[in-house]
Amino acid sequence: MRVIALFSGGKDSTYALHWAVLHGMDVVLLLTVVPRREDSWMFHRPFARYTGLQAKAMGMGDRHLVVEVSGVKEREVDELKEVLARVSTEVDADGVVVGALASDYQRMRVAMIAEDLGLKVFTPQWHVDQERYLLEIVSSGIRFVLVSISAYGLPHELLGRVVDEGLARRIALLAKRYGFNPAFEGGEAETFVVDAPLFQKRIRVRGRVVRLSSYEAVFEPLELVLEPKSPEELHAQP
Repeated sequence: MRVIALFSGGKDSTYALHWAVLHGMDVVLLLTVVPRREDSWMFHRPFARYTGLQAKAMGMGDRHLVVEVSGVKEREVDELKEVLARVSTEVDADGVVVGALASDYQRMRVAMIAEDLGLKVFTPQWHVDQERYLLEIVSSGIRFVLVSISAYGLPHELLGRVVDEGLARRIALLAKRYGFNPAFEGGEAETFVVDAPLFQKRIRVRGRVVRLSSYEAVFEPLELVLEPKSPEELHAQP
């Protein structure tokens, strides 16, 4: 199965890519769609400009394509269809892998586009238990940083910190206490993956926290650097 992975650089699209590789799919293209508007309903914007570094870390830089769209709600579905129609023909793809969790808006529109184009859609995380999913991500070896926070109960001090199993459990406890989605499907936070089993190198991120309101803040990157992994770490990867 030759597939295109919709890749935003966040934890969900990275986990979907991880799933596709583990299931023997041939990922022929990483497709990053970057909206010009920050309020896009379909596409992830924070840190999307750094997905090329992630593709390079995975040894997939030659299979990574970044496409800019308007991000206007009334146009972005047609724009995605135009992009997928073109690239799926160019790479001879059979399907599309999407990291959708619970957004019917996103999943239904991608499904409709794929059906029109004769592509299969794979959404491995669709409607999974959100807390269990968060813990499963980190237990699989995927490490990410929070790059924006928009929820009461998520401390700004978490921005820029690498989420490991211990921090993931803390986030799950905070989600129960304050009522936000532990996997951030409601937009409570945005993420950027810095290491994963598919990564041949890890990414070190240095930046600063910019406070926007009492419960909103973003992580402003100052430096992103690829760092080598040890031979033992690389040997343990799939």
